[in-house]
Amino acid sequence: MKSTVIEVRTGARERVHDMTKECADFVRACGGDGLLHVFVPHATAGVALLELGSGSDEDLLAALGDLLPADDRWRHAHGSRGHGRSHVMPAFIPPYATVPVLGGRLALGTWQSVALIDLNVDNPDRRVRLSFLTD
Repeated sequence: MKSTVIEVRTGARERVHDMTKECADFVRACGGDGLLHVFVPHATAGVALLELGSGSDEDLLAALGDLLPADDRWRHAHGSRGHGRSHVMPAFIPPYATVPVLGGRLALGTWQSVALIDLNVDNPDRRVRLSFLTD
């Protein structure tokens, strides 16, 4: 297995961050066939495969805002208002994703991208582990 960690700065706002290029560069350097496993070791972030740049980013954040409002209902209540929702989000968008790799290239669908989803405005710096597994 080959592995690396990338640093992602999400800033002080809810964010869908495209990591496809970093993932593609990593598997290209590894070469061959296998699986790319993407893991974010944070309790308040997730990894999703979805179409980006066509409004889907904003749609996802809006849907999460409807499902997990940033209000005072959360028992886990430290940091910014509604912070507890960030700790619930990984139950809906898990902190990992696995993508097939063929010939050193991500085998994503035509419109799929690899994205870090971060609702936690209190922690702007994220680490993401990329692991390439072969047989």
